[in-house]
Amino acid sequence: MGEVTRLFPATKREEDGAEEGREALSQAMRIAEALLFAAAEPMALEDIQKRMPRGVEAADALEGLRAAYAGRGVNLARVGGKYLFRTANDLAWLLAGAEAEPKRLSRAALETLAIVAYHQPVTRAEIEDIRGVAISRGTLDVLIETGWVRLRGRRRAPGRPLTYGTTTEFLIHFGLDGVADLPGLEELKGAGLFDGRLPSGFAVPRPSDDSALREDEDALEEGAAPEVGDAGAEGGDA
Repeated sequence: MGEVTRLFPATKREEDGAEEGREALSQAMRIAEALLFAAAEPMALEDIQKRMPRGVEAADALEGLRAAYAGRGVNLARVGGKYLFRTANDLAWLLAGAEAEPKRLSRAALETLAIVAYHQPVTRAEIEDIRGVAISRGTLDVLIETGWVRLRGRRRAPGRPLTYGTTTEFLIHFGLDGVADLPGLEELKGAGLFDGRLPSGFAVPRPSDDSALREDEDALEEGAAPEVGDAGAEGGDA
């Protein structure tokens, strides 16, 4: 046997190395699995990487887990750039009765949420311009209290109006890795959400929820309290 090994030393080392690699990946998958099941919140890739065995990439371990759980009752999902286990989509109805009844949003609130998601950072006046009607007092407050919309900063414009954007909770609730995963125009048409002929040149904006302030935005004043009723501090455009 020793003579055979000497005849094919490189092949034997390659096989041993491959076996060690498989064992390390298997252990890394178990570690990632344990971390995600124990985590109270979705975990970032870099946080998982810190617990990986030497020489194993967390992305490889997570891809292995994704494949292993693909047909199970829970699946590995990436939402908001982070990872978590969640109930398989086709079984979500089983847990619907155990969840607290969500607060129903008005049509105006849903339209406002959609505008914020696609046009962020956006001000109250810009939302009203896109909708074509004024926002009733408290609509943005409801979305902020729900945890789906946040205050970003202030627009560098007269009155320094507040700018709004979506949150990680918004992404988690709707199962999105990022707002770039929101449906485009063709997908919206396919879902029957656009009836009739659209205006020439009509397009759905490509959304971005980059947390960095834009050139026309200033940071919120430190310690400044958000206005109540979303009307007072925005130049009176309620």
